[in-house]
Amino acid sequence: MLSRKMTKSALRGSVLLLGLSALLLPLMPGQAQPVRPSAKDKCPVCGMFVAEYPDFLAEIVFKDGFHAYFDGPKDMFRLYFEPEKHLPGKRLSDIVAVYVTDYYSLETIDAYQAHFVVGSDVRGPMGNELIPVKTESAAQTFLKDHKGKSALRFKQVTLELVNGLD
Repeated sequence: MLSRKMTKSALRGSVLLLGLSALLLPLMPGQAQPVRPSAKDKCPVCGMFVAEYPDFLAEIVFKDGFHAYFDGPKDMFRLYFEPEKHLPGKRLSDIVAVYVTDYYSLETIDAYQAHFVVGSDVRGPMGNELIPVKTESAAQTFLKDHKGKSALRFKQVTLELVNGLD
């Protein structure tokens, strides 16, 4: 009888632990998931309604659960480099995830893993844009097909480069 009680107790404990893990995992840094914007969500940099531009959608998730949406990576980088300017009270250290839309698949991808093509003939909602793609080979194909000048990784993008796109 004792081993049966221990088994039930262990099972209850496992179920409880699994349930708590499922609740807490989305709150852990680096685990924030992208969320689609509503029709009312505006870019905090330019004020455009972002849901109208799903092909260029970008998103930053903050540790307090706030999601900032953008009509393209260019404005996303502007807020990333100067969060206090566009969202008073937010800091770079508050960011837990950054997402962009892959040009080819239109899937939401991790911006830190993306390749950004600069200087192509593809324009975004705000004109010249950094075009995100998922892989190095996709970046090389895009460079060739759309007359891109260079492909950069997230950490290679600078505020000066972003501001020079206008």
